[in-house]
Amino acid sequence: MAKHLHIVGVVQGVGYRAAFARKAAALKLSGWVRNRADGSVEAMVAGATNALDQITDWARRGPADARVHAVSITDAADLIVATGRFEILPTE
Repeated sequence: MAKHLHIVGVVQGVGYRAAFARKAAALKLSGWVRNRADGSVEAMVAGATNALDQITDWARRGPADARVHAVSITDAADLIVATGRFEILPTE
């Protein structure tokens, strides 16, 4: 199972990507997270349903300095997420 997340708010310059990557790795999820040029953060995560529920709940809060305004979550094809690791990608 895989999910695509788009996170909007004060989510850049506050350690959001690094914290997201740590949480995803702790939950044994694979995929990636990156900043977007528009100031949002985008992530693709794959793994167990329970772990996906936990990361999406976490995404709505983020790290202490983040101010998340909205999180859009859509189902994604498992094939588009590399298995076994989680990466921080460059800004797109």
